[in-house]
Order: sequence, then C-alpha cells, then structure tokens
Amino acid sequence: MSGHSKWANIKHKKAATDKKKGKIFSRIGKEIMVAAKLGGGDANANPRLRAALLAAKASNMPNVNIDRAIKKGCGELGDVNYEELVYEGYGPGGVAFKVECLTDNRNRSASEVRMVFDRCNGNMAGSGAVSWMFHRKAHFVITGPDADENKLMDIVLDAGAEDIEVDEDVAEIWGPTDCFEAVTKALADAGIKTEEAELMQKPENVVEIKDINVARQVLRMIDKLEDLDDVQNVTYNSEIDPEILEQLDAEGN
Repeated sequence: MSGHSKWANIKHKKAATDKKKGKIFSRIGKEIMVAAKLGGGDANANPRLRAALLAAKASNMPNVNIDRAIKKGCGELGDVNYEELVYEGYGPGGVAFKVECLTDNRNRSASEVRMVFDRCNGNMAGSGAVSWMFHRKAHFVITGPDADENKLMDIVLDAGAEDIEVDEDVAEIWGPTDCFEAVTKALADAGIKTEEAELMQKPENVVEIKDINVARQVLRMIDKLEDLDDVQNVTYNSEIDPEILEQLDAEGN
C-alpha cells in the first residue's frame, strides 16, 4: 500500500471529521466523564483521563466543556452511568468493522448498530470475530518538510515510538499507547505540527478497495455508524484507492 493511498484516506477522514466538530466534542466529553468516574479527576494520576484531555486539546475543545465533563465524571454535576460496549462484524467488500460505544441504554445501542449493518449490506458477528485484526496504537501523521525519517527518529524514538513510515512528504509514527503523551510532547518541543495525533486501532492487514460502488457503500456505512449518538469510535480495515476517493469527493461523498 503506497503512502499516497494512506494519505488520501487520512485526508478524507480528516475532512469528514471537520464536518462533525460538535459530535467530536460530545464523544470526547463522554470519554472524559467515564475516565474521571473510573479513575478520578486528577489527570496526573489517571492515564485514561490524561489521554482524553490530550485528545480534547488536539480538537480545540473549549476548556469550559472539558471542566464540565470532569465535574460530571466526578459526580459534582450529577451521576454518570455509561456502559462500554463493542460490536463487531463485516461490511461491504469484506471490510472488518469494530464499533465502540459508550451508552446508558444497551438495548438502544445494539438495535441502532444492528440496523446500520443490516441496511448497509453488512453482517454483525460475535465478540472477538474481528478484534484480533486490530491493535490499539499511538498514531501521528506529519506532512511537508518535517516528514523526514532521520529527523523524526532523533525526536520520537527516545520518547517510545516503535515505527516510522515515510513516503515522499508524508510520515506516520506508530507506538504503544503509553508513549502517546511523551511523543506528543517531543514533537511539540521540536516545533513539529501533526496533522493527526490520536490513539487508534491499527489493522494487521487492510482490504484494498478499487471498486467505486463498494467504496461508496463502505463510506456510507462508516458515516451511518459515526452518526449514532452512542458510538465513540468506528474502526475498519479498508483503504480506498485515492483516485476513487477523488471521484467520490467530487460527488460530495
């Protein structure tokens, strides 16, 4: 898979994310609440909360929203009762999907996720059916002159990063989840801007999509799942041919 293909998919995802800023704030807010409830409101002693706060800052989430979410999680503004659920299955073209939810109504979440799978030519599967295909990693994307492997190695490897993939002017940095904060700080201290900085599921193998109709169906399924209020993260192992993405973007998809 070429770097161009990866970057085309990254850009498409970023553009879609930018259209849903309000939804992103809601999801991060939920994660902050649950993290604070489970581990307390002190980010220094709560790694999950610390990661959520880094994600909030990376998304330019207002401080007032962050403070409110922490207080809710700590019970200062009412009790928070969210349950963590994961649904798995396959979508069009044999693409594997893993759907992570935070919900206060298990039956509603299951019904809504199943409906999307059914209507988008997908099939839900049992627990563990596709989870083994993904590993949670710290992930960073850097573009332009700073996407230089030798330069980045000197900065991020000492901070715990495991791998750097560079193709032309695009660099992807991967590492274990516990290096996220250290790598974020190392890049910031070096004055290097990231296009993406997140904890995400990395697929062991990808399904390469070169059929525009299958690509259209996959993107529709992703959008439908991400529109659900209870859904926090949608992980999938597809990479769409960049020329097809350009055609779909021109169509407004």
